[in-house]
Amino acid sequence: MATEQMNSKLKVGVLAATGAVGQRFIQLLADHPWFEIAALTASDRSVGRRYADACHWLLPGGMPPAVADLELVPTEPAAIPQAVRLLFSALPGNMAGPYEESLAAAGFAVCSNASAHRMDPDVPLLIPDVNPDHTALIPIQQARRGWGGHLASPPPGSEGSRERRSGFIVTNPNCTTTHLVCALKPLHDAFGLTAVNVVSMQAISGAGYPGVASMEILDNVVPFIGGEEPKLEAEPRKLLGTFTGDAVALADFVVSAQANRVAVQDGHLMAVSVKLKRQAGLNEVAAALRGYRSEPQRLGLPTAPDPAIILHTAEDRPQPRLDRMAGNGMATSVGRLRPDPIQDYKFLVLGHNTIRGAAGGALLNAELLAAQGFLA
Repeated sequence: MATEQMNSKLKVGVLAATGAVGQRFIQLLADHPWFEIAALTASDRSVGRRYADACHWLLPGGMPPAVADLELVPTEPAAIPQAVRLLFSALPGNMAGPYEESLAAAGFAVCSNASAHRMDPDVPLLIPDVNPDHTALIPIQQARRGWGGHLASPPPGSEGSRERRSGFIVTNPNCTTTHLVCALKPLHDAFGLTAVNVVSMQAISGAGYPGVASMEILDNVVPFIGGEEPKLEAEPRKLLGTFTGDAVALADFVVSAQANRVAVQDGHLMAVSVKLKRQAGLNEVAAALRGYRSEPQRLGLPTAPDPAIILHTAEDRPQPRLDRMAGNGMATSVGRLRPDPIQDYKFLVLGHNTIRGAAGGALLNAELLAAQGFLA
């Protein structure tokens, strides 16, 4: 597929379409130049209903009219039209594993926001700005799991024989990891990393709808988010690891993380300090961050932020309310870059957790896969 608008849009589906992440997928896919929603799945209590009747819409701007009359179907291969090539998974992490595997085995490409397969050795954990070469794991995954060569029927009313296609799973990272690693990537490339310390201040929307009870979060900071710190400590090493031909060798730095929930609606803020392998001056570090561009910007992918990283010089930025929508919610904001007396440098990182950190990240993954020819 060329990076310009396609002549005909690729049919896609959204799994768990009525939830908060599913709704964000639908919002971001509305009027997308490459993709068109053709299937929505939901739990048994909603199957068979119109999307507009089953979904309590939560996002500003209202439900896109194109999806209102779509009938919700089960999250099963047989229920999804064969014209659909790509599925965006908003399934909960504790449910996603077997569902996504069955759909990939049936020949669907699955771009997952769930945590179930992120650390599988043969599944790309992907940020297109960071490790676009890790999609080379897809043929290895297909060969190991036997997910190749399914015959897909042409859409009803169309001519032509059935085409042979292969399924696979690609995942995006944890919402906090995404923006952390986007900021670490230029430093890792230019100077190398030895150690990273991160303290996160995470928005309530990261807990899903309806978020955190008001009596717990108002006038308070909750210094624990279940499962968050292990993800922040493990996922960056895979994302910044090296593809060796049949696997990803983990990057050789260490991450120490502390995760906190704060009374902000959207936007995760992180205080980060890093130890570099090679000494660098402050101006060198700033230049590496400010000048970073990668494959999505080179390809001109539709939702790719350009610049990918916004380096603030004001001493009180970035702030969630002011900066979370940078690059339409897809960019990473960095600020307060300064020397650190214990490590080498410290800075703040901010990004939108439900756009780039969730549905938007999976959408950008799909755009990269299309541009690389994996969705043909």
